[in-house]
Amino acid sequence: MEDKLIELKVAGGVATIHLNRPDKRNAMNDAMRAQFIEALEHVNVEKSIRALVLTGNGKGFCSGGDIGGMEKRLQEPAGEVAYNGWRRMLKVHDAAALLFKMPKPTIAAVNGSAAGLGADTALACDFVVASEAASFTWSYIHRGLIPDGGGMYFLPRRVGLPKAKELIYGGGTIDAAEAKRIGIADRVSPAETLLADAQAWAADLATRSPTAFALSKSILDQSFEMSADQVFDQGAKAQGICYTSTEHRESVEAFLRKSAERAAKK
Repeated sequence: MEDKLIELKVAGGVATIHLNRPDKRNAMNDAMRAQFIEALEHVNVEKSIRALVLTGNGKGFCSGGDIGGMEKRLQEPAGEVAYNGWRRMLKVHDAAALLFKMPKPTIAAVNGSAAGLGADTALACDFVVASEAASFTWSYIHRGLIPDGGGMYFLPRRVGLPKAKELIYGGGTIDAAEAKRIGIADRVSPAETLLADAQAWAADLATRSPTAFALSKSILDQSFEMSADQVFDQGAKAQGICYTSTEHRESVEAFLRKSAERAAKK
């Protein structure tokens, strides 16, 4: 990719996306976002890729939106600010949706500061592994903004509504230990093993049935918005699909073979 603002590496069925503006603590500008979307789209459709790890190069995970973009926005004609901002937000939400809805396991390996959009992006993943040096802040309020990368959806589902309000309204910073305690991070790893730990977890998840994983994820991620009857209905349809999958057939056949072998030895 041009300028390598995003690095994509694949090994053993696990893709690792590195945000690559270390001199800017991986702040997301328009060019980086375009490359990020391109990488996510590739991971999404490439069948040989079974899981994704997202991390940052350098000392930070992602410091949020690029301040250069904010400065440019102040210089736009007043009558164009809203429309241009709306168009930019569509791209922000495209990236968040690609990550959140990806039918494969996704893990954020948060190696340093995850601020604003960076914190939102981490929570768009299925799981968050934080370095002991990591920190999280929803600092939008200090710029007169609201969380725009999905944080108002993801954060309450992680920590509950009152705690999400406290973090968003206050704009304070929490360390890795506190993030783990309140449910923002699922695991905490030493800095030197963070990426390897996240990749090992992703590799383990990649061994699961891709059909069952994708279908269960699609239902679980909507379950707070659905009634019990709707979840049951979606589950029944998904299970019908699972019955036809290669993974289900092979696992049942293997179980039956082992049962027959054990019976023959008696």
